[in-house]
Amino acid sequence: LSVVSLGVSSQPITDVQRLFSIAVSRVQHLHLLAQRLFSDFESSLQTEEQRQLNKIFLQDFCNSDYIISPIDKHETQRSSVLKLLSISYRLVESWEFPSRSLSGGSAPRNQISPKLSELKTGILLLIRANQDGAEIFPDSSALQLAPYGNYYQSLSGDESLRRTYELLACFKKDMHKVETYLT
Repeated sequence: LSVVSLGVSSQPITDVQRLFSIAVSRVQHLHLLAQRLFSDFESSLQTEEQRQLNKIFLQDFCNSDYIISPIDKHETQRSSVLKLLSISYRLVESWEFPSRSLSGGSAPRNQISPKLSELKTGILLLIRANQDGAEIFPDSSALQLAPYGNYYQSLSGDESLRRTYELLACFKKDMHKVETYLT
């Protein structure tokens, strides 16, 4: 992406490359954190609970799936830098509210919201650096995502366990997407 952005950037090349490098580093950290949280959560489950959750939850139904994004490697490679940055921004933004539910308890969990905020700011700077008079979010009002349905209601133990599993799995999936688009 940084190579492609060289031709459209009005800022010095080194600034844009540095911004990309920082953004990639931040999202890689978040993706690793998401993987670790999900693995730790799965490890804490009984074998039968884990098997049931794997059967129930389909990873391709996350709240952020409503954000239109490339469906495969070839479509991703054909997408413009600005489009991938915009999608990444929306994915990160979609986690601002739900990330609060991921926080608490452990030091890694408490890093999520601040890291997401830093990443969102960095991606916005990259969008501005790569913007060529184009409107970046023409339909942003239509993309206000509900904060993961009724996740925040008081739920029974089994239902709460399922919701936590879904939230962690979706967070991991979305951070992987952002990492892919930025790299």
